[in-house]
Amino acid sequence: MITAKEYAARRRELMSMMQGNSIAVIAAGREKVRSKDIHYPYKQATNLTYLCGFAEPESVLVLTPGRAQGECVLFCREKDKLRETWDGYRTGPERAVIDFGVDDAFPIGDLDEILPGMLEGKERVYCSIGRDAEFDRHLMEWVNEVRGKKGRGTPPPGEFVDVDHLLSEMRLIKTAAELKLMRKAGEISARAHCRAMKVAKPGIFEYQLQAEIEHEFIHSGASAPAYTSIVGGGANGCILHYVENRKKINNGDLVLIDAGCEFENYAADITRTFPINGKFSPEQAAIYDIVLDAQLQAIAALKPGAPYSGANDATVRVITQGLRDLGILQGDVSELIEQESYKEFYMHSSGHWLGMDVHDVGDYKIDNQWRVYEPGMVVTVEPGIYISPDNKLVAEKWRGLAVRIEDDIAITKTGYEDLTSTVPKTRHDIESLMAG
Repeated sequence: MITAKEYAARRRELMSMMQGNSIAVIAAGREKVRSKDIHYPYKQATNLTYLCGFAEPESVLVLTPGRAQGECVLFCREKDKLRETWDGYRTGPERAVIDFGVDDAFPIGDLDEILPGMLEGKERVYCSIGRDAEFDRHLMEWVNEVRGKKGRGTPPPGEFVDVDHLLSEMRLIKTAAELKLMRKAGEISARAHCRAMKVAKPGIFEYQLQAEIEHEFIHSGASAPAYTSIVGGGANGCILHYVENRKKINNGDLVLIDAGCEFENYAADITRTFPINGKFSPEQAAIYDIVLDAQLQAIAALKPGAPYSGANDATVRVITQGLRDLGILQGDVSELIEQESYKEFYMHSSGHWLGMDVHDVGDYKIDNQWRVYEPGMVVTVEPGIYISPDNKLVAEKWRGLAVRIEDDIAITKTGYEDLTSTVPKTRHDIESLMAG
């Protein structure tokens, strides 16, 4: 778990990057109504979670470097016996100071009264600009309240700065504690994928495999899937974000499963593709081996100082060469890459940042140049080949085949660590696991 000491260190780091005479205002995520009085499961805004670990809605974290009465103030819901009976226990302001290490805490109902005073005399406000239109409106109301007092010597803030950029750069580099949680998320997710392979058989439904995976998540202590699980049998695997998961998987089909859990606010993201009957056909094997080779070469390119683009370049090269060798693409490999002919079959990049969000924060380029890897970064590597069942330009035997292989890779001081290595991915190991 992330300790109070680490949360405090994060807040200090953020405040050290803020310009003088500034204030940061970080709002909680909003509850979302599913229908009538039923809400979707609540997910706290990850920036607020990152700074203090507070999980309740209707809360605002305020950071004011150098404030004599306390630099870190949390506004949250008061204790309420009736609402707690219906909706669950609340921390309350008094307990929030003890449990979350903030300097002070006030009822959220006092925000309109207290925050304008905290804004007085500040030159700039660090906030998430454009993320929450309603909160942006409230923030301007508080600033305008201060502006109305300008004649009395209380100047309002004159500049708004996007705090998300600073926090994104902080979150991009994981600490040892964060990596420990991500290893656990990876281990749980790997077990879930193994479980799905073991129970898979012709005639099973996609939702049944989804149930097996998500059972393992929750049984192992994860809070939830980190994203909607993808279980695509046969040609459904060609739909990159397929989430219906309702179809029967027939003998001879491949099944593509993209699923990962969230463990103590950190995500895993794994994809495996395997034959539902436990044996790869020659055509399935040919496509699978290309994707696996692409992934292994991409992972081998990950090390400190290497450009982010290196992994994607490796996957494009291997996949284009492999498709040319099979006759699915024709022509010179270099020209095919230049013309992006591979995008008919490989239309996404090789991966993305991973952390508190499954598609995590952090710029991929700096000054229009690919950034280089640093120790503590975590990235997915997930090449794939998808041959549409409607593609009449390829031989029928290839149509409807889809393969993606994905693992979570942490950059270390000397190279990389595969956080999801315990789920098999060679054809031999997959077939052996499925054979029991």
